[in-house]
Amino acid sequence: MPLPDQKADDAPRPLEPQEFEQIRQLAHRTFGLDLRSGKEELVSARLQRLLRAEGFRSFHHYYRHVLEDRTGEALAAMVDALATNHTSFLREPDHFDFLRQSVLPGLSDRARIEIWSAASSTGEEVWTLACLLNDVLPARSLQITGTDISTRALRFAQRAVYPADRCVGIPAAWLSRYFIHDEAAATYTVCPRLRAQVSFRRRNLVESFSWPRPFPVIFCRNVMIYFDRPTQEQVVRRLAACLEPGGYLFVGHAESLIRVSHSLEYVRPAVYRKTKEGACSKS
Repeated sequence: MPLPDQKADDAPRPLEPQEFEQIRQLAHRTFGLDLRSGKEELVSARLQRLLRAEGFRSFHHYYRHVLEDRTGEALAAMVDALATNHTSFLREPDHFDFLRQSVLPGLSDRARIEIWSAASSTGEEVWTLACLLNDVLPARSLQITGTDISTRALRFAQRAVYPADRCVGIPAAWLSRYFIHDEAAATYTVCPRLRAQVSFRRRNLVESFSWPRPFPVIFCRNVMIYFDRPTQEQVVRRLAACLEPGGYLFVGHAESLIRVSHSLEYVRPAVYRKTKEGACSKS
């Protein structure tokens, strides 16, 4: 806890090398983030607000606080501060074109379709998927699950209200069909029908996880670039275990799996497919 003579508005002391190493190891151990040398300034800038709010004068005292907090709230706040939650609607649009043209037609005979967005951030990817699936397969029962390690991002995603300037790239037909426009507030809110098809939950990809059924499609984009190679291989192995045979894994275009050991078949840039029998299991 902060020392008795500390004030919340006192400026914390600069981040020392050994303090960066402590935080770096904790971040890697708990949520797989690979904070390499050179990230000291980024870590200092993103955690300063937390240190000020709690009245810590040093990063070491803050680090001890995170370790000793049995509620897990301090660690969750640290994750929220360090995690990068940049995303957008229809990001990397060729993935959604491929999904529409080559993947969803093969699922058209199913009464229910479930898709997992494994690093959903503030929800734009999930709502893009919901719009697309409702366009292509309007009569199906749909369930899209978005997961993320950041509780702050998940709260934003669950609220499903987006400033108008973040919705510029959404097709006009989608805006009129799937969103409610509040002109006075300059926001768009996802309509109740789509919200009923979506759920969000916190999930840490570097911890063991399981699902009741395997998925035909998993999106896990632009998160593995923050992992080192052993962690990438571990995460891809777990994701593959949660794909049904023939199921597709979409990763970010900056996340080629060429140097990562895995059992998936390359389909096209940043798209892979499971070919062997398997079911979702813990690993």
